[in-house]
Amino acid sequence: MLPKKLNKKLEDRKANNAFRELGSKSKLVDFSSNDYLGFSKSETIFDAAHQYLVDNNLKQNGATGSRLLSGNHKLYYETESEIAKIHNCEAALIFNSGYDANIGLLSSVSQRGDIILYDELCHASIRDSINMSNAKSYKFKHNDLEDLEQKCQAERSRSPKESEIYIVTESIFSMDGDTPDLEKLIKLTKTQNAHLIIDEAHALGVFEKGLVQKLGLENDVFARVITFGKALGCHGAVVLGSQELKDYLVNFSRSFIYTTALPPHALATIKMAYSELTKTNEIHQLKENISFFKKEVKRINFQNKFIQSDSAIQCCILPGNEKVKSVASILQDHGYDVKPILSPTVPKGKERLRFCIHSYNSKEKISEVLTLLVTFANQ
Repeated sequence: MLPKKLNKKLEDRKANNAFRELGSKSKLVDFSSNDYLGFSKSETIFDAAHQYLVDNNLKQNGATGSRLLSGNHKLYYETESEIAKIHNCEAALIFNSGYDANIGLLSSVSQRGDIILYDELCHASIRDSINMSNAKSYKFKHNDLEDLEQKCQAERSRSPKESEIYIVTESIFSMDGDTPDLEKLIKLTKTQNAHLIIDEAHALGVFEKGLVQKLGLENDVFARVITFGKALGCHGAVVLGSQELKDYLVNFSRSFIYTTALPPHALATIKMAYSELTKTNEIHQLKENISFFKKEVKRINFQNKFIQSDSAIQCCILPGNEKVKSVASILQDHGYDVKPILSPTVPKGKERLRFCIHSYNSKEKISEVLTLLVTFANQ
């Protein structure tokens, strides 16, 4: 029997229309997955990864242990070296997931007496990592650099000189699809002598090699976290930064040290996905689809309900769990996989439909799903 306190939490979720359940893989038109470029289904990447393993005699199902024990197979060196070059940074360290990367980075780097200032809409993995650190932490208003600057100045004035300030944000926010002004953010970071950490999970592939790199700002960022489970269509993540940062994480990042390493076939898939990323035409097609989606939102006169975004994530605010679940269910009944985002995942009153745009979405289907949206959302 489940303890009464836990059972009550489940019943409360059901009462608030916020109960989560695992669904099965659908055959609906995909407007919900993070597979922005269709790489997860790419036979080219699959076949290339398999052939690489065969050619290099890496016929091994598992890594056999952590990287500091028996799991540091040779493909790690090659893949990390290539990723560092692609992202124009000194060093790269692969983690088993984006969650592991954020947990391992922030919880180990920030020390007692340090300060972490983070955007209030940062991903759960960032917030969990902050809770695991010994630093003091304060959130700043979403993408509000004035609020951030005020908090930086306040902490500088009352903290010991040896205290470090870490500013944490995302280049593309997963539940809003918007972005901070990265150029102004970096200027602020330099002025305040702080260290900037940026999660680029939803930027890689959508903005080529990431938004930081697209803007030419990679040398001004302390650390970037890039995950492979979105546009690259595979699994794992990487922390990009200096060689000294990599050395530090290898020695002190618990989510890196105390976990079994990724198997060779996972690394081969990452390697081949990056190879495909450098030559694919899917990025251009994705940009066209995002632009078309936004034009169609204006056509149906629904732009005031959508959060401003130039990314693959386009969100329509429909307040109330019951309302947004109802509209999502109708869209799914009509053949479109659009997911509702409920409170408490987002603040109450900010419940939304989250449309993920892909390179393989047809313009016809984009128009149809938005026509259905305006029809049933106004009922």
